Amino acid sequence: MLDQNDIRTLLTLQGSEREELFAQARAARTEVHGDRVVVRAVIEVTNLCRVDCDFCPMRRSNTRTNDVFHQTPAEMIETALGVRALGVDVICLQGGEVPQTTTSVGAALPTICDLYDGRVELLLNLGNKTRGEYASLREQGATSYIIKHETSDADLYLRLRHEALAHRLACMTDLLDLGYRVGSGMIIGLPGQSLDSIAHDILLCRDLGVHMMSAAPFVPAPDTPLAGAPAGDVDLTLNVLAAMRLAQPAWTIPSVSAMRARVEGGQRRGFDAGANVIVFNATPADFRDKYLIYGKNRKVSDYDYAMSVIAEAGLTPGGSVFLTETRQP
Repeated sequence: MLDQNDIRTLLTLQGSEREELFAQARAARTEVHGDRVVVRAVIEVTNLCRVDCDFCPMRRSNTRTNDVFHQTPAEMIETALGVRALGVDVICLQGGEVPQTTTSVGAALPTICDLYDGRVELLLNLGNKTRGEYASLREQGATSYIIKHETSDADLYLRLRHEALAHRLACMTDLLDLGYRVGSGMIIGLPGQSLDSIAHDILLCRDLGVHMMSAAPFVPAPDTPLAGAPAGDVDLTLNVLAAMRLAQPAWTIPSVSAMRARVEGGQRRGFDAGANVIVFNATPADFRDKYLIYGKNRKVSDYDYAMSVIAEAGLTPGGSVFLTETRQP
């Protein structure tokens, strides 16, 4: 089993040693998941957020200047109908961290579940909430939850998110206790981040027992305190993806859109390093253009683009890996 020193070494590999690392990661992926890539649809439900993260244009300090939105349950359901028509059985409802999404998303979940006769993974990415809110959303049909810790360096986390990492980790524990399939992840290249910190990110999530993991290169965004900071290194991010695959072969690991934002063809390269998930954006354009996760000029991946990346990687599109398991309410 990989320890922190092992992982740190993997993060530094270059040249032929890196290619061997990637080959091992692909072999580990194939052994558990075959050649299947999980296809997820994301529906962005609101750009409102109560947190003031230094790296995000949707931060609380920007609310007055942003063109804010919050989709109604009916609007979410209408979009989900289009996702179902594509044969996609993983829907991620994602938004800024505000209490209102407990009600709005919760109201949409039972109907979306009914659209699929219960055969759908309803994946939420709505930030920190109380245990009671998580329990309510679970009762209404949610099955999975992404709650990225971003960095396991508690001091760096506090500087960038202005909140305690311990609160985030407590939310992850609540979600796991409630029977969610939980995903976490980190940003690679945050100012002040170390390789040891990144290695600890992976071990932290392995020890917690999460089911999904991601790594995204830092993308400096306009109208944020970090707008002028250096961007995250894509090659390092690829090494992180491969190390994550070897640390826990069963994880579902996306090749994220930030890879494409940093380097042309970057999202395709993520699959060379062992990723097995791709996300396409199903949000209606009027809302999507206001969801400023990387600023107004972010690259949006649609369904056709996702399919083309999978084909280029020589892999096969597939559905949720969790629906074959018995869901415990």
